[in-house]
Amino acid sequence: MRDIPSQYSQHSAVIADASHRFHRLLGCERSIFSTGTDEHGTKIQEAAAKAKMQLPQYCHNISRQYENLFQHYDILYTDFIRTTEEKHEKAVSHFWDSLKSNGYIYSGNYSGWYCVPDEQFLSENHLKEERGQDGKIHKVSIESGYPVQWTQEQNYMFKLSSFQEDLIHWLKDDKVVQPAKFCQQLRNWVLDAELLQDVSVSRPSSRVHWGIAVPGDPSQTVYVWLDALVNYLTVAGYPHSSFVQNWPPDLQVVGKDILKFHGVYWPAFLIAAGLEPPRALFCHSHWTVDGEKMSKSKGNVVDPVTCMSKFTSSGLRYFLLREGTAHSDANYSETKVIRVLNAELADTLGNLLNRCCGKTVNPGQTFPKFCAQSRELYNQDEAKRLVETVTHLPDAVCQHFKECKFYKGIDAIIATLHTTNRFFETQKPWELVKHPKEQERLDWVIHLTMETLRVCGIMLQPIVPKLAELMLNKLGILENERMWSHIRPLSWEKELGYTVPISKEQTMLYRRIALK
Repeated sequence: MRDIPSQYSQHSAVIADASHRFHRLLGCERSIFSTGTDEHGTKIQEAAAKAKMQLPQYCHNISRQYENLFQHYDILYTDFIRTTEEKHEKAVSHFWDSLKSNGYIYSGNYSGWYCVPDEQFLSENHLKEERGQDGKIHKVSIESGYPVQWTQEQNYMFKLSSFQEDLIHWLKDDKVVQPAKFCQQLRNWVLDAELLQDVSVSRPSSRVHWGIAVPGDPSQTVYVWLDALVNYLTVAGYPHSSFVQNWPPDLQVVGKDILKFHGVYWPAFLIAAGLEPPRALFCHSHWTVDGEKMSKSKGNVVDPVTCMSKFTSSGLRYFLLREGTAHSDANYSETKVIRVLNAELADTLGNLLNRCCGKTVNPGQTFPKFCAQSRELYNQDEAKRLVETVTHLPDAVCQHFKECKFYKGIDAIIATLHTTNRFFETQKPWELVKHPKEQERLDWVIHLTMETLRVCGIMLQPIVPKLAELMLNKLGILENERMWSHIRPLSWEKELGYTVPISKEQTMLYRRIALK
């Protein structure tokens, strides 16, 4: 947390929120979903100085921006943790003492190339030379592109080299880190003896004063990444004994830029302290902007606050989960955002809801019941295809959502809605409504369309909670009938049913965005 929120942090939060909401829909009553801000280290010191602000106030202002943004985007966290909180300082101090008492921390001299923005030392293999704006050749990080500086200092070291076998064992399970390419990347790192050297876990307080002091040695400050990673333990209730009820975490969502810290350092720290590592890590890739890497120097960083005014928070949530693929970088462009939101939220979903709820084809303003006498109509090609699609949809989407492959789940939902739109067009309910003898057929068309929308609405709750609520409200679906378990039985899987009134409120699910 050096600056205001960007799409990178927003992407992680939206993925985690969608997963959390999905598991709640499955019936997980007791869950913890934490996010927050890590507020210590050199880069925070420098950013506050540049802003000419006191460090506590600077951190408070930035942290509040994250909190406000997450609330606007419906991030349903249970805990927002700040690493400047007193309870976190106590957790870090206790964790440090555990590592030290177990014999995994020692004092030593350390020298190497240090990258301030990345808050880490880098080996020669992870550096390259570039000509700077001053015309001179400088060493920079290959991964981030940030400059490094040679640093020599007395630090406390962590015996990372002692944990190769433990880390290899943890990574044996292919599902512990997803997607698989990132699990393999971690395995390669763990097998790299140069990368797995002992790591410095403190900094001289004369250089890094904004942080948590090493217990018993105020001349040293706890390494910002050790400090930051312990936040997960803090939220679980560590160091109180009751924290074991909440540990280990079932899932941690991280960006690929911090995979090494979460996939190498963090499990090693935990094992050294006698604790279990996370059960699973989900690592997502980043976003390019119009095909270029997002960076402040290029002036192309996407501001989620600005996006909210253009596309709404629901619109950007949808786009991030629809287009964001974990295994490779996704591309962001405003033209693409508008095209996707207009085509799928406004037209495919919103227009279908409006058409079947409109008084033109639904003058009684009802969700008609399933009629057993109409069962033969379900054997028609378009209807049969739709019924088969909807019948298999929940299981397919459930599996995709469990794996955090939200883009695949959304793709299946949208494909089903396309099929529903074709069915609606083929049946021409605007013609059927003109003929009283066709009332049974009209009710059948509206029922099958609305039943599909009901199923899709329940499944879209983790993706676009506000829009899904609007849709389910319009269809007259009771609030206590919106869990995943309520998807089944589908209306044609049971004989009984009843007609219910739909909401009389005008519902504009998503307004089309004008192309400029």
